[in-house]
Amino acid sequence: MLGNFQPHGIEYVRFLPEIILTLFGIAIMMLEAAAKYEKRTWLGVISLAAMVLAFLANVWAYADSGPAFQNMIIIDGYGTFFRGLILVVGFLCVLISFSYMEREGVQSGEYYALILFSMVGQCILATSSDLMMVFIGLEISSIATYILAGFLRDDRRNNESALKYFLLGSFATAFLLYGISWMYGLIGSTNLEEIRRVLDTGQQPAVLVGLATALLFVGFGFKVSVAPFQMWAPDVYQGASAPVSAFMSAGPKAAAFAIFFRVFMTSLRTMDQRWIPLVWACALLTMVIGNFAALLQTNVKRLLGYSSIAHAGYVLVALTAGSQIGITAAMFYLASYALMNIGAFAVVSYVAARNERHVKIEDLAGLGRREPATAALLAIFVFSLIGVPLTGGFFGKFYVFQAALNSHLVWLTVLGLVNSAIAAYYYLKIIVAIYMREPNGSLAELPPPAPSLRIAIWASAVGVLFLGIFPSSLLSFASASAAALR
Repeated sequence: MLGNFQPHGIEYVRFLPEIILTLFGIAIMMLEAAAKYEKRTWLGVISLAAMVLAFLANVWAYADSGPAFQNMIIIDGYGTFFRGLILVVGFLCVLISFSYMEREGVQSGEYYALILFSMVGQCILATSSDLMMVFIGLEISSIATYILAGFLRDDRRNNESALKYFLLGSFATAFLLYGISWMYGLIGSTNLEEIRRVLDTGQQPAVLVGLATALLFVGFGFKVSVAPFQMWAPDVYQGASAPVSAFMSAGPKAAAFAIFFRVFMTSLRTMDQRWIPLVWACALLTMVIGNFAALLQTNVKRLLGYSSIAHAGYVLVALTAGSQIGITAAMFYLASYALMNIGAFAVVSYVAARNERHVKIEDLAGLGRREPATAALLAIFVFSLIGVPLTGGFFGKFYVFQAALNSHLVWLTVLGLVNSAIAAYYYLKIIVAIYMREPNGSLAELPPPAPSLRIAIWASAVGVLFLGIFPSSLLSFASASAAALR
């Protein structure tokens, strides 16, 4: 009997990216004990090497797709897409971190190891086909991210950020685990395909299944910061260091949305007429709360925090559509959003200076004169967040609302477009500050961006423009991958 549970070699290949990230994370923590402070930057370089190797392993695993470890995980185009996105996000965020950690005087291997461990959990989430693996991946990612949020232990803002994130995150995880327990009690299995097969029979009590679904929705809703579970995002993004905020806004969110879609579009597909109205209402509420709250912000990081809530609402519109086109649109949107948000946080990290003294919109005044190239790249990110043509953000919103219209969600589409117009106001305040305000004292001391930071900013901008000019390059793969959830 035990021989049936012995993993085969191909299963280790399918799980190889997570293995690589884990081994390199452990190695970095061991090497830190022997590394002098001035040499610890090399530990970050090692983490970059780990991500490159994991990315190549992800491609290799996709070449021989299939289930692994008793169907606990599934390697398909959908999981491969999100694993690749998570690795790209981690790579860019480590590049941003080099100069930031050096400036703050906290260069440490622990930081880079935690990013790798968090990515392990995110990759597990992206490829999970069992609710127990969902819980394991979520906890691995969350625990590492809680620590990252409070990594600057002498900074009260970091401490507050980590505490709020931990307490609220633990509360939301309890809902998710309770939902998993209910689902197992009703179905007798935690495998997503088995849950779908049993629910297709229609023999389970609809009220109890609905309760389990609602509990799962609460857990996932918190992780992707959709209303009414979004209250943590602005405070945590503002309090955490800028590179960590960039990481949290892209990597964990993409992974959580990946499993959100997989669970609801696979296991709970037969119940879509019950949960779609709930998702419809949450999508609208999320867009409204995110955009209207952002109108009042003067802190750029907090503004981007509320902006991330609004963008989660746009992605939720794609889930409401409940179609393959909707899944494809969400995948493209999340890739575009990751690049433009990381780029924006990278510029904020650059301008903020030591101890993040300059993170208000007014601190960007005159950036167009002092650093014209960096200002132009920030403008690209802002225009993409608005949804201006020739940027990834434009096509992201275009495909999301097209999917909604195809599913006859006319009112949700109209209200989403209205929200996009409202969002343009607070985004344009950043453009006005960059190009139409006189430089203030903080920018007079602004040094040129460090090489690693410059690479991260430029790479993000190139990615945003590439997706805006050649969207089909990613859409074709996303569309083929989305078919796996139907």
